[in-house]
Amino acid sequence: MLLGYARVSTDDQNLHLQLDALNLAGCEKIFEDRFSGAKSERPGLQNILDYARSGDTIVVWRLDRFSRSLKDLIDIVTLLGSKEIGLKSLQEAIDTSSSSGKLIFHLFGALAEFERNLIRERTQAGLKAARARGRHGGRPKALSQDKQALSVKLYDDKKHTVYQICEMMGISKPTLYKYIEAAKGNQ
Repeated sequence: MLLGYARVSTDDQNLHLQLDALNLAGCEKIFEDRFSGAKSERPGLQNILDYARSGDTIVVWRLDRFSRSLKDLIDIVTLLGSKEIGLKSLQEAIDTSSSSGKLIFHLFGALAEFERNLIRERTQAGLKAARARGRHGGRPKALSQDKQALSVKLYDDKKHTVYQICEMMGISKPTLYKYIEAAKGNQ
C-alpha cells in the first residue's frame, strides 16, 4: 500500500501542492503535519509510522518534508527498513524499495557520517589548540578555593543549616555537597 506524508512548517502555508502530487502518485491514505520540521513532535509522522506495515511504502513529495536533518532521515529510513517499509521521494526520485534507491540513500548516509567525523575532528583540534594556549573549557567554579574551604568549615561546624550556607555563599545545595565531598577526598 502507498501511504502519503505531507508537512508544512506553518499554518499560513498550505498542503495543496504536496497533496496533489501524493494523490497523483496513487497514495491510498495521506497523513499530514502542520509543524516546523525542527519540532520533534510531529503527530502525523508518528501516526504514519504506527500505521505502516511490512510491504507498504511511504511516499513524500520531498525528503525535507519528511525529516529534520540528514541524520534524522537516516534514522527514520533505518527504522522503516527494519519493518520492511519502503520510502519513496517524488522530487528526488529515490525509492528505497529498489536497489538503485538503496544505493543513493546509502551514499547520503556515508556522506553524513563523513561530515559528522569532520566536525568531530575539527572540534577536537580546536580544543587541543585552546588547551595549548592555556584555555580550559567548562564552567568556572562558583567559589574560590578559600570560599570553598569556608563553606565546608561552616558545614562541619554545624552552626548553620545547609540552606543558610548556600544563601550566604550564593551556591546551590549540590554545589555545596560537591565541595564537601572534594574536601573529604583531600583529607
